Amino acid sequence: MSTELLDALLILEKEKGISREVIIDAIEAALISAYKRNFNQAQNVRIDLNLGNGTMKVFARKDVVEEVFDSRLEISMEDARKINPSYEIGDVVELEVTPKDFGRIAAQTAKQVVTQRVREAERGIIYSEFIDREDDIMTGIVQRQDPRFIYVNLGKIEALLPQSEQMPNESYRPHDRIKVYITKVEKTTKGPQIFVSRTHPGLLKRLFEIEVPEIYDGTVEIKSVAREAGDRSKISVHTDQTEVDPVGACVGPKGTRVQAIVNELKGEKIDIVEWSEDPVTFVANALSPSKVLDVIVDENEKATTVVVPDYQLSLAIGKRGQNARLAAKLTGWKIDIKSETDARELGIYPRLNTSLFDDDDDHDDTFDVTED
Repeated sequence: MSTELLDALLILEKEKGISREVIIDAIEAALISAYKRNFNQAQNVRIDLNLGNGTMKVFARKDVVEEVFDSRLEISMEDARKINPSYEIGDVVELEVTPKDFGRIAAQTAKQVVTQRVREAERGIIYSEFIDREDDIMTGIVQRQDPRFIYVNLGKIEALLPQSEQMPNESYRPHDRIKVYITKVEKTTKGPQIFVSRTHPGLLKRLFEIEVPEIYDGTVEIKSVAREAGDRSKISVHTDQTEVDPVGACVGPKGTRVQAIVNELKGEKIDIVEWSEDPVTFVANALSPSKVLDVIVDENEKATTVVVPDYQLSLAIGKRGQNARLAAKLTGWKIDIKSETDARELGIYPRLNTSLFDDDDDHDDTFDVTED
């Protein structure tokens, strides 16, 4: 063993972030394996590495017994006491058995094992780093793609962006920089495997946390997100501070904050609405940009019937029912939309206590960053 080993350990510790103890354990395990395999030995052995002077010794470990059945593993009391008179039954005697040419053989045999252990240690470090980033957002660089995945370089590892998690309005080319949401970190035999998404609602939430200081510091809270990636999303926000406008904070001066998010999501429309613990107000807000005349709540079924002006019925429902569908996801309430005429014919509008919303009153505090 050369004293260069110590220098190599220091370099690995500094450049790879792997502790010296991990590498030493790997080397010792490799040398024991090499000794048993190359010298056809089955006894228990211990490797003594002296990094200071670069020496290496092999010691066979034998149990002290009254009667020896396997001389490779056991030593008699009589022979043990020839070495040291203080040995007793059950003690372990260590005898040096270092072969003369073991250094050359050990170096050749141990190289592959040590490399593997170092690789495992690196994988462990990467896994520990990324398991803490689960449900977080990172910027990566598109490397390549196949029919199943797009491979995104996150620095120390390549993440997998499955086809189902890719936005339908996006095309990806090598070297593109994209923000991705880490959905899952798995430990496999080939090392950690990272799965990322561009369609997850969490991506939208994290983007708002980055762009809106009031969300980052907790002044404004994102209460819920509903998303149909690449097309339209709704997000509800709330604050306990009366002097803060939660929707305005998310929009930003002249819409700059939300526009940055829209640009990142390649034009995805975003409705920002104010959350309310009152389902009537919340459901009405969630149906933005449609005007709402009344919301009738069925607490038992967690369902609502919403009355809208006749001319706003298609707007409230949205293309292919999208606006109503997103509003239901955002609020957690079932939403049945009726036109004013139909509601009058059914006798559910106006109610005896009159409408909760005046026809001339703009009830909701919302922001739609783009036009339909």
